Amino acid sequence: MRLYRVGLFTDVYFPNPNGVTTSVYLLLRELRRMGHEAWVVAPHHPEAPEGEEGVVRVPSVAYPFYEGQQIALPSARHLPTEFELIHTHTPLTLGVWGLRIARNKGLPHVSTFHTHYEKYAHYVPGLAILDKYTGIVPRLAKAFYNRVEVVIAPTEPVRRLAESYGIERPIRVIPTGIDNRILEEAPLPSPSPWPEGKRRLITVGRLGKEKSFDVVLRAVAELAREEDVFLVHIGEGPELQPLQALARELGIGERVRFLGPVPYRRIGGYYRLAELFLFASETETQGLVIWEAQAMGVPVVAVGAEGTLEGVEEGKTGFLVPPGDYRALAEKALELLKDEEKRQRLSLQARAWAMERSAERIAERIVAVYDEASEILRAEPRRLIFPFPRLPRSSLEDHPGGF
Repeated sequence: MRLYRVGLFTDVYFPNPNGVTTSVYLLLRELRRMGHEAWVVAPHHPEAPEGEEGVVRVPSVAYPFYEGQQIALPSARHLPTEFELIHTHTPLTLGVWGLRIARNKGLPHVSTFHTHYEKYAHYVPGLAILDKYTGIVPRLAKAFYNRVEVVIAPTEPVRRLAESYGIERPIRVIPTGIDNRILEEAPLPSPSPWPEGKRRLITVGRLGKEKSFDVVLRAVAELAREEDVFLVHIGEGPELQPLQALARELGIGERVRFLGPVPYRRIGGYYRLAELFLFASETETQGLVIWEAQAMGVPVVAVGAEGTLEGVEEGKTGFLVPPGDYRALAEKALELLKDEEKRQRLSLQARAWAMERSAERIAERIVAVYDEASEILRAEPRRLIFPFPRLPRSSLEDHPGGF
């Protein structure tokens, strides 16, 4: 096995918890365990811990339209080594910097297509409207990913989405790994966030409009008519106050607890205490939290959209319902809460199914893609690359990372 000096370039990383962050963290750990010299290149964050092993923090400024997000200001003097391969995880400032390094130095470049980018355009003022009329988001994604040797997609729906953007590079479907050991070894929360005697529901994710947590709250309101339920949400985001207000409006303010962010090394304890996981996001590329919940034996009731279609084995590890249908979400959740034998059976099946997705096995498959990318770069003549589509100079060319 060839060992690489690989740079994992990402615009999102701890302490911001999300699927991309978890994916990059687990890949870094497994690559280093295998003997590779791997480094995460991420924006500086004022709350990041000191002395992070294998992490290089690039100077950054706060992004004013999303609390906690930083915009990197990259400079070559911050690189820890001469990389042999670049693996980008976001097509933003640091992703574009990684792309430039790869092309300028003739390095193989692998990029993971993590998410449906149009669904996040509302975090950039005016971009959603501009995209509606110009299709600028998929055009930029196409220009970025067609410059790499190999694209990684976490699910088949994401592979099809990438192809719909016009991405013509080889696309390999490799899901994000799960750290079963960390989840299993996480301590149980003490005291429990669920009041004694309540049916323990959990949901995890960023509180953004695209995550549709309002659907989960409406489902809980329906469930409360039949069962004494209590929902714990783990995560943070800009929609916290509107969702708290909605919970009060629905009459379930006392049945919901917004716990805030929980360190990754502790989240497994919350999963293991829960009886059921509810999820309503329609924008997931894979729904990593769904896999984590199932790995801890928690059946899932989720909307059947995007990556969640491959994240739940219908009727065996949980149930899928139509997007936005809170009544169906409540109905399937109630079916499991009223039938403990069925819930336990799905719990065992969920654990067995999710355990096949270990971080170690996934890292081995990604290294095989690194080998493939290296061979492609050697065998393929330098491709004709068309320039990035450009916005007006004031908005795009003045971007800190450039395009």
